[in-house]
Amino acid sequence: MMIDKGKVIYMAYRAVSYSISPFTYIHLQWRRFRGLEHPIRWRERLGHPSINRPPGPLLWFHAVSLGEGLAAIPVIRRCIQQKPNLTILMTTTTTSAFEVIKDRLPNDVLYQYAPLDTPSAMDDFLEYWNPVAVMLMESELWPNLVFGATKKGITMALLNARMSSKSFHRWYRPIVFPLISSMLSKFSLIAPLSNVEAIRYQLLQAPPFIINFAGDLKYAVNNVNISMQDNTCLEDLQLRLGNRPVWMASSIHKGEDEVVLGVHRALMQVYPNVITIIVPRHPQLGQQMALALQKDGFSVVLRSCKEKILPSTNFYIVDTLGELRSLYRIIPVAAIGGSFLPGLAGHNVSEAAAAGCAVLTGRYVGHFSRMILEMQQINPLSVMQVSGQTDLLKNLLELFSNANALETHRMAAKQAFHALSNGVVSNIWNLINIHVIEKALPPEIK
Repeated sequence: MMIDKGKVIYMAYRAVSYSISPFTYIHLQWRRFRGLEHPIRWRERLGHPSINRPPGPLLWFHAVSLGEGLAAIPVIRRCIQQKPNLTILMTTTTTSAFEVIKDRLPNDVLYQYAPLDTPSAMDDFLEYWNPVAVMLMESELWPNLVFGATKKGITMALLNARMSSKSFHRWYRPIVFPLISSMLSKFSLIAPLSNVEAIRYQLLQAPPFIINFAGDLKYAVNNVNISMQDNTCLEDLQLRLGNRPVWMASSIHKGEDEVVLGVHRALMQVYPNVITIIVPRHPQLGQQMALALQKDGFSVVLRSCKEKILPSTNFYIVDTLGELRSLYRIIPVAAIGGSFLPGLAGHNVSEAAAAGCAVLTGRYVGHFSRMILEMQQINPLSVMQVSGQTDLLKNLLELFSNANALETHRMAAKQAFHALSNGVVSNIWNLINIHVIEKALPPEIK
């Protein structure tokens, strides 16, 4: 009875999404005008391919944005190694993800923008690409995608499956509960981030036998290669930083720059030649931050302008995409933003830990609290959570003044990362092979 209700609700969703389909063209044009869609490849969002589909079975990996997309790449590499006869299609939604991931994917992987979840766009996409299986990253639960794939007999998996408390309560409402229950019943594999997520999926009536824990793929991002060009840029930047006291505030949101500025002012009282590197969460914020800092009398260098750091430089703003993981390799201390103001929900701390940074973050970390707790359980010094600007300053002063403490925190972060990342990709691949590949592929290709 519950499944029947779910189908009724889905038909209502499909009707509504069909009725707004004529307006999606206008919506995409508006987004393209604002720089939120690709100027040329935006038609892919309507399910129109820009490249030819090769013959043979195809696996589709989909992630909404950059973090999830990078987490999928190690699995894609393993898939290519183990099943070289398969064609791999990768899709993402955001332009920021596209600009970075297109240079990180293995050469033979096809890369497109994901279609909107309207009946026409999704049906056209599935009809053209005709994947044997789809791997959805984290929380990409779209009704037309799920029911459309089921209708075509496409096997589905949800990897790094995330279900926040807010999302759970939204799905648990009586009006949509039958829909999510029906959707989850279509999957062959759900690999949750934690036991908490696993319980939430079971409460939403996902079949227990498809829920299998394998670890967090965001611990595997260190397996993605860094290009020679990136290495050259890093070496030049490292030379220009010299022996100056330096720290990096990464993934900084609007408003958090005030926290960073307050800390920098105080650090200058003790270390007049300190340099602060800011990596805005959204690169377009870089110009705004630079102008505000220059008005306050600071010397600011923007990476996008290819300007060089001078002895007088106070702030270096990295307003470019895809360089954060590379920067962590040369900066000893990283404060991960998206965590210092109420309403924010944190960012991935494992990338900085993998590079051997001393890692700091604020209290507002959302679902990343699980990752931080896991790391702190392995080594309490791996991640320092600070309560605000004063606490952040106190910890930075300690790290700047005590070389032994700095090295201890750096080693603790790296140790925790390696303990948690060990075997994650192998675990995920084994689950995919058992629950997806064996079910989806014909015997001659398995």
